[in-house]
Amino acid sequence: MQLKRFLVLILSSPVWATVTVTSTRDYRIATQTTQSGARITNDQANSSATGQTTAITSCHFHGSTQFCVDGQGREGSVVPAPSNTKDAPSEYTGCHAHETDTFCMNGDDEVQFAAELESSSSSSSSSGGKKNCHFHAGVEHCLAEGESEHGSKLAQSCERVDRDYNIPLRIGLLFVILATSAIGVFGPILLTRFTNFSTDSNVIVIIKQFGTGVIVSTAFVHLITHAELMWGNSCISLQYESTASAITMAGIFLAFLIEYVGTRVVKNSIDKRSAQNSSDHEDQKDINSSEENTVPVHNHNHHFHGSALQDKLSVMLLEAGIVFHSILIGITLVVAGDSFFITLFIVILFHQMFEGLALGSRIAELKDAKLLSKLLMASVFAVITPIGMAIGIGTLKKFNGNDPSTVIALGTLDSFSAGVLIWTGLIEMWAHDWLFGSLANAPMIKTSLAFVALVAGMILMSVLGKWA
Repeated sequence: MQLKRFLVLILSSPVWATVTVTSTRDYRIATQTTQSGARITNDQANSSATGQTTAITSCHFHGSTQFCVDGQGREGSVVPAPSNTKDAPSEYTGCHAHETDTFCMNGDDEVQFAAELESSSSSSSSSGGKKNCHFHAGVEHCLAEGESEHGSKLAQSCERVDRDYNIPLRIGLLFVILATSAIGVFGPILLTRFTNFSTDSNVIVIIKQFGTGVIVSTAFVHLITHAELMWGNSCISLQYESTASAITMAGIFLAFLIEYVGTRVVKNSIDKRSAQNSSDHEDQKDINSSEENTVPVHNHNHHFHGSALQDKLSVMLLEAGIVFHSILIGITLVVAGDSFFITLFIVILFHQMFEGLALGSRIAELKDAKLLSKLLMASVFAVITPIGMAIGIGTLKKFNGNDPSTVIALGTLDSFSAGVLIWTGLIEMWAHDWLFGSLANAPMIKTSLAFVALVAGMILMSVLGKWA
């Protein structure tokens, strides 16, 4: 009798009762809702989820993580991943959204589908759908318009991502990088050797100061920024937030220590030679004439020789700092995905030309070095980035820019190279030329040209930092 009354009550009510299932990921709760006027049909319910993925397909494994592709062509991971990779399903159906998350069904089991760049895409769609993507060490960084690297909330995967690499193109452009680097570094050397341009001419001064600006910008805009991004990678957990700055400081100190010790060794050697020469002259019969005509000449020559050795040591330090990060440039260029490779290649092309001019102008200035020695020093720079590219091509199938050991190695080299270039750029190049060198009392025209070249080098290299 009670059942009959209940059925009469339901049939006579103007409000249709339906049951909606609400998911909490771990279990389902049935709740009763009402809708006045008519029933909610399945078509009406589905219309509110227009464009929603209903199935994920092309499922495959990278390591122990299963990846699938949704209806919009986005690749994402399945959580939790099947423990048995051989019998794992190749697709999941019945996909549906719970708030901002997507879940799919495998029989009676529910799994979560985490699409790559999902958070970045949702945030960028609210700002007009624009996003900026670039690579650091083979890792793609996509940011919503107006979002900074450090402020990005994009969930980062530490797994290796398979990409399409045009290997023949990379091999061909390796030789383009080689030629560009050679033109940049050999140009100033050959210009001063086979033309009437001296190292104090306006043309060489402009090249030198442009190179100084390039080196300073490379240290601060390129290397320090990249080092901070590496040490801030979520795939490594650091308790010390100033790791990048500490290693940079160590690079500065080591560069100073090498130059200081080298200078002391050269000075002591010169002092011993001067004392020995003075003793030999005292044994001569015409000691007065010998002291007046010979001793000053020897002292002057020793001073010149010592200064030349110090200059060579400074240039070698500069080249060491450039070589360290040039290897990284070559590797990171080729491991960048094809979507960004050409853009990055063009940027690196200018980067190599500018750095080549900076180093070549300093090598050309070495007064006590033979031409063969200068060419050998220049050759090291010319080939080092192509060598890095060759290493990168050889590791394309295995390279993972988010592997903790890779991140630590790249971060250390970037930080250390920044320290070395800060010392050589600020002390040995900028301060040496402007405070103690030829520009300290140079004519106004030469000073103005040098100033414009210095600022131009910093600006142009800093602009390149937007892409590299």
